[in-house]
Amino acid sequence: MTPTEAGTRPRVEGERELEIFEATLEVLAEVGYDLLTMDAVATRAKASKATLYRRWKGKPELVVAAIMAHKGEAREPDTGSLRGDLLDAYCGHGGPSDPMAQVVLAAVVTAMTRDPEFAEVYRRDFIAPKIEASRAIYERARDRGELHPDTDLSILAPSLIAILMHRSFLLGEAITPELIARVLDEVVLPAALHGPTR
Repeated sequence: MTPTEAGTRPRVEGERELEIFEATLEVLAEVGYDLLTMDAVATRAKASKATLYRRWKGKPELVVAAIMAHKGEAREPDTGSLRGDLLDAYCGHGGPSDPMAQVVLAAVVTAMTRDPEFAEVYRRDFIAPKIEASRAIYERARDRGELHPDTDLSILAPSLIAILMHRSFLLGEAITPELIARVLDEVVLPAALHGPTR
């Protein structure tokens, strides 16, 4: 983009960007990813469709950016214990116990099975940083002696969110901080200490 183009195409940022993200998530929660359109988001955000396309390449990029803005940056809490770090990372705003996050996640899971372009953008921009942040939490726990030396982090690290998604989507349970703590105490932390069975 040339300086002249930049001058005639102001960047969407700050409060206006947040308003567009909020509108995007509202439409996503109401109609799902398949029926979400840039027109619908533009109308909800009281913006022009051209404004959206100046900032985001298309629907996948806009939806993933809105999800990332709601959930916040991939965090690496360091509370001094694996249990504390995981509770900090998974509870609260943007975590799986956040009602909006649960609605969005349901739409995302469906979208990933139907739209390869969206799946690629979501895995690259959202999941990959989360995996790195999670690995850092577990690596610190390993350094503190909270993990068995033979623990396979590629299996252990995603187990918490996998169990929570199973209980939410298949069993219909609400994801609460209490449920997260129970899964940690009864499954994840014992597995971390015990290590693999030979």
